Amino acid sequence: MSTDGGPGPLPGEIRTERLVLPLWSADEAADILAGRHRPHWHPDFPRPDDRDAATLFVLGSGWSSRHVVRGTTVLGSIGFFGPPAPAADGVLEAEVGYGLVAQAQGYGFASEALRGVLAATDAAGVRVRAAVAPENRASLKVLAGCGFTGLRGSNEDGHLVMVRPLPAVSA
Repeated sequence: MSTDGGPGPLPGEIRTERLVLPLWSADEAADILAGRHRPHWHPDFPRPDDRDAATLFVLGSGWSSRHVVRGTTVLGSIGFFGPPAPAADGVLEAEVGYGLVAQAQGYGFASEALRGVLAATDAAGVRVRAAVAPENRASLKVLAGCGFTGLRGSNEDGHLVMVRPLPAVSA
């Protein structure tokens, strides 16, 4: 957490064992929004969900959208629906979304990318929530495996809202 009580910054690039999660550039966000393809992007990227995420893009904000890159290929995206805000209990909280092209699913990349982002949000002192369609078993498994244990019911779209508590801080 920063000294002014706000969230700490998130890095421009997050690295995991197999993945790199860089923030989108303005040009990339524009291409994603328009559905244009770049040579280092998987042929099925951007997906419709990526184009939706591009509508929320904020240049230079660690709380914006990131690529999920394996080697040199963009396989999907992960990011937040905006900067953290106090939840009903006063804890800073941000909502995360993620997705991969179909060919990249089933290899643990979504879990790995989410764990990488969660390490950064933990360091920033921000709790994370996610909304998932109840029939999306794969995403429910990813969230459960990453510690999303709180269930807050459903949102206006009928998606389950799950929350991951901040880890306990030892004194």
